[in-house]
Amino acid sequence: MLLRVRLLAAALMCVPLLAQLPAPNSTGVSMGHLHLTVSDVAATKKMFVQAMGAVEVRSGRLEALKLPGVIVVLTKGTPGGGTDDSAVNHLGFLTRNLEESKAKLTAAGGKVVKEMPDTRQMFVMFPDGVKVEFTEQTNLPAPIQHHHIHFATNDVEATRAWYVKLFGAVPGKRGRFEAADVPGVNLSFSPNPTATLPTKGRAMDHIGFEVKGLEDFCKKLEAQGVKFDTPYRQAPAIGLGIAFLTDPFGVRVELTEGLNKL
Repeated sequence: MLLRVRLLAAALMCVPLLAQLPAPNSTGVSMGHLHLTVSDVAATKKMFVQAMGAVEVRSGRLEALKLPGVIVVLTKGTPGGGTDDSAVNHLGFLTRNLEESKAKLTAAGGKVVKEMPDTRQMFVMFPDGVKVEFTEQTNLPAPIQHHHIHFATNDVEATRAWYVKLFGAVPGKRGRFEAADVPGVNLSFSPNPTATLPTKGRAMDHIGFEVKGLEDFCKKLEAQGVKFDTPYRQAPAIGLGIAFLTDPFGVRVELTEGLNKL
């Protein structure tokens, strides 16, 4: 009986982690999703579900994979390249057990391309050249948790300032990297002296923020001179409000409202 109670308590502790995305900051913004264009949906889904414990969810026609702190959307297509040379260099997750994650990820088809034993980190190449960093944090409340998006840019300060100004990101440092925090994600920035390629059309096609009061938020951005690739609209087929823009440095960004209900 005591064992059953403990198991139930442990299960209940995990529910909030998957129940919703992080609460928004003062501007209404939190981390939303990562959208990948992949040549083999099943192969990439295997990485997230089998190796990382993602849960399949849906909203209307939208099918997605849910992990603590983020939702991953996969679209079948022919990507123009991976994350190398892209404005988003890699994605970052925390893991409670690095060796266990390594075993699961390689069994699911991932390739470990760099290991850093001293800092308990590794880089794993997912299908279509999507590079993902894993950092061990043994006190995590869940086995895997979303952590950061790492940008490569020829102007670190200008890139960070753009996300601070428009999305209320809080500037700071992550180790040696200049960074800024939005609820649910650390945005890290590394200098790249050569031009980086835009994310649109690549395997890591765009990042997504969930926004409370999206229509009014988009109006505020437009008043600040932001040009939208796709202006705010309702998408009844997937039950979301959406808008698309591209930052000045080549990262495609989708804004959503309603994704936190998944």
